[in-house]
Amino acid sequence: MTNPTGPLTGLKVIEFAGIGPGPHVAMLLADLGAEVVRIDRPGGGVMNPVVERARNRVTADLKSEEGKAFCREAASKADVLIEGLRPGVMERLGLGPDELLADNPRLIYARMTGWGQDGPLAQTAGHDINYIALTGALDAIGKAGETAVPPQNLVGDFGGGSMYCAFGIMAALYERERSGKGQVVDAAIIDGTTSLMSFFFGLPKSAVRTTERGKGLLGGASHFYRCFKCADGKEVSLGAIEPQFYAELLAKSGAPAELAEGQMNPANWDDYAEKMAALFVTKTRDEWCELLEGSDACFAPVMGLDEAREHPHMKARGAFVEHDGAWHTAPAPRFSRTPGAVRSSADDGAQTVAGWTKG
Repeated sequence: MTNPTGPLTGLKVIEFAGIGPGPHVAMLLADLGAEVVRIDRPGGGVMNPVVERARNRVTADLKSEEGKAFCREAASKADVLIEGLRPGVMERLGLGPDELLADNPRLIYARMTGWGQDGPLAQTAGHDINYIALTGALDAIGKAGETAVPPQNLVGDFGGGSMYCAFGIMAALYERERSGKGQVVDAAIIDGTTSLMSFFFGLPKSAVRTTERGKGLLGGASHFYRCFKCADGKEVSLGAIEPQFYAELLAKSGAPAELAEGQMNPANWDDYAEKMAALFVTKTRDEWCELLEGSDACFAPVMGLDEAREHPHMKARGAFVEHDGAWHTAPAPRFSRTPGAVRSSADDGAQTVAGWTKG
């Protein structure tokens, strides 16, 4: 494994193997230089080589005394611990925060779950779709009159989960600089997703600003903030909310003149959307890109995951990195002096922990 670089170089992290948001938290930290020892279960292996990159891997049986002893030793030297097991499991293993913080009072013990550490649902199984359903986020996504559409697992696992967990870890590390003490970070997907909905809670309710499914300016009802199909079956996206951007969209696209009036009147949106749909189906996606991309029309082609890598802007930004013969997403965010880097993993977790010092 190459030496870590980035603003978190020197940070020692223990990650208990899991799926979903927990590994993504560890990836975010590792990309920015943290040394992450991933503790795998016996028989486990790499499930996602992109999300599980830059790990110092080791296998430990958490039900054995030897395995528990290794985990306690590692945690006694670490700055951060990440676990995503059901509440109470780590305590039953003797690896809960009370035990490990007693050994290492500076430890940041991050717990990544869906429902949180307490509450009536804390002990029940669930997945992203269930967590965002409870928060009001899922109810707002989809077409009017149809069932809600899960947005992959972006909103819950990663938007409301791993990003908030990583933010919590950073906040706890910052506070530790003043107090010298670690603490537990209870990162629940329902909490993070509810926080993501703050913008909508703060909006005055109206026909334009609503989370009613398939309605409102941002929910897919407006003709200037939605996607349209092109002549080749591919799609483009529009986001021309402000009047000056909307005017540029109409002018550059050659839209019917009557669309210039009443942009923000929801009574016009269905009719105007039909006219825009008839317009966009007259050209291919690439032809619309030639006309609109790079302007203030608030336009972008809807790219497939593999296509996105080849888009000129994404290539110019280096949004994807080729590493060890495979494509990876680039570390984010970016830093002027201490950039992060994509690194390989290695089966040297035990040696890495042996090299750590306490304190």
